[in-house]
Amino acid sequence: MEKFTEITGTAAPMPLVNIDTDMIIPKVFLKTIKRSGLGVNLFDEMRYDREGNEIPDFVLNQPQYRDAQILVAGDNFGCGSSREHAPWAIKDFGIRCVIAPSFADIFHNNCFKNGILPIKLPQEDVDKLMDDARRGANATVTVDLETQEIRGPDGGVVKFDLDPFRKHCLLNGLDDIGLTFEKKASIDAYEAKMAEARPWA
Repeated sequence: MEKFTEITGTAAPMPLVNIDTDMIIPKVFLKTIKRSGLGVNLFDEMRYDREGNEIPDFVLNQPQYRDAQILVAGDNFGCGSSREHAPWAIKDFGIRCVIAPSFADIFHNNCFKNGILPIKLPQEDVDKLMDDARRGANATVTVDLETQEIRGPDGGVVKFDLDPFRKHCLLNGLDDIGLTFEKKASIDAYEAKMAEARPWA
């Protein structure tokens, strides 16, 4: 999994509340088991019309937000079904951090497993960052995981809380498989011991 340390870039404003996983990646695109290739269909029904043409008013279709790495969203982001394709699509598009007042639990957990940092903040802090995001490319935002700070374009700093274990995993690029491999020496030693004690197994 790709490490997350610090990102600086444009934040895209999406103030809608209750953005569910079907809005993030519609069910028609769930046939794949690959984590790549879903970014083009992120927010598909809001990004494209029925003929497949981009809807100019949608935030990620606007020139200043096409390369956004940060998304500032409304309350209860990622609600609905538990599809892991939702964070896959977000990550494949290039977004590494989602900031919102709250997240659905399963989506929140899936973000950490896929190298995305979901940050919960009080509504007043989200509102400030939403205002910064609306300024487009003229206002870059920095998310620093090590210091647990979000630095705005005018020098403002917002601190965020994060579980130390999840912080460790993101900083070191460790998903569940990576965590298991950290114990590889112990696992190998155990398997060798068992092979010697039970050669018939």
